[in-house]
Amino acid sequence: WYNRWGATDEEVSMSMPGDELIPGGGSVTRAIGIEAPAADVWPWLVQMGWGRGGWYTARWIDRLLFPANGPSTDRVIPELQDIDIGTFIPDGPPHTECGLIVEQIEPERALVLRSNSHLPTSWRAHATLDWSWVFVLTPLDDGRRTRFHFRSRWTTDPWWLTLVGRMGIVPADFVMSRDMLRGVRTRAERERPRRAPADAPVR
Repeated sequence: WYNRWGATDEEVSMSMPGDELIPGGGSVTRAIGIEAPAADVWPWLVQMGWGRGGWYTARWIDRLLFPANGPSTDRVIPELQDIDIGTFIPDGPPHTECGLIVEQIEPERALVLRSNSHLPTSWRAHATLDWSWVFVLTPLDDGRRTRFHFRSRWTTDPWWLTLVGRMGIVPADFVMSRDMLRGVRTRAERERPRRAPADAPVR
């Protein structure tokens, strides 16, 4: 259930950008509907990251897992909108060298991130974790609404890291990614009135 929260059978089985980066290993697909066009969702995705916009998780999760980081932002930050292939998205303090690299980007449509730096530096000579995060925006109702898909794929080695990952990391990732999906939805839907054209009727 938590591997496919919010996603239909079709969404779980459909191909997404970035699937080819990590063809084997584990995979989860989650999704949520957003009452806003993709253009209003996209800015929240490209500014994510530690020390950037955050991951839009609840404050208690931020305090528990990222105590050195501040709360996730509630506004679109113009200076964080310019990312491209190869951009490093931090996921921890600079000394950890932990983060994700932008592998693919299609504005207002898809963002693919990949990491092999999410293990403690002392582990990296003996274990590997290669994983991707994929965010896909699918317009609905002539673009008035958006389906937000999230997919994570990973491979681990050796066996003990695989076991630890399935017992601990995957459930924790569910809590975080579900919160992230909801956080993006809340922000994108709340932002809509602020982005209305100047001649929009007052309600």
